[in-house]
Amino acid sequence: MILNLYGYVLFFVVAILILQNFINVTAIIAGAGVASLAIAFGAQGLVSDVVTGFFILLERQLDVGDNITIDPVNGIVENLGLRTTQVRDFDGTLHFIPNRQITVVSNHSRGNMRVLIDISISPTADTEKAMQIINHVCANEKASNPNIIDTPTVLGVESTDGSTQIIRVVGTAVNGEQFNVQRGLLKAIREALLEAGIDLPLPTPMFQAAKA
Repeated sequence: MILNLYGYVLFFVVAILILQNFINVTAIIAGAGVASLAIAFGAQGLVSDVVTGFFILLERQLDVGDNITIDPVNGIVENLGLRTTQVRDFDGTLHFIPNRQITVVSNHSRGNMRVLIDISISPTADTEKAMQIINHVCANEKASNPNIIDTPTVLGVESTDGSTQIIRVVGTAVNGEQFNVQRGLLKAIREALLEAGIDLPLPTPMFQAAKA
């Protein structure tokens, strides 16, 4: 915030000093009150940007490097200014967002993050045995992976139909590592289930009628 304020003040002072060499700056400043009303109407958006940006910086709603969502933009904060916030999307696009347009910010970089995994098994598989295996895998992963905060918990069967039953697992992970933890858990659980002889659902074959 201090750097932004310093930049704006420095720009104004340098501009006045340069103009003094060519015109009567005092007369311009004296007459600025007459023109200020007209300028104010055109600068309402700029003033709103600056005021909103001031409170965003003051309250530390965002920090450079935070993973955020400002509908519809999701990405990493690259720069915070009094007028605009710059967010780098995950496809590489750099978004310049006027601060007055920021109404709701979802900051994904504050605190630990939840990990949620749904494991599909065959509807005829032994559910109790599968949950015991998943619990064992979760305990081993917690012991070996420092990015897992709490041992993932098996909630039980989330849903079932004629082709599959889904067992849900939830846990918490270090911020920024939740997706790696999720992928690692899913891989370890599936391997353990297959090794124990727990059947996993097979993809439903798709048939297309041939033209006559």
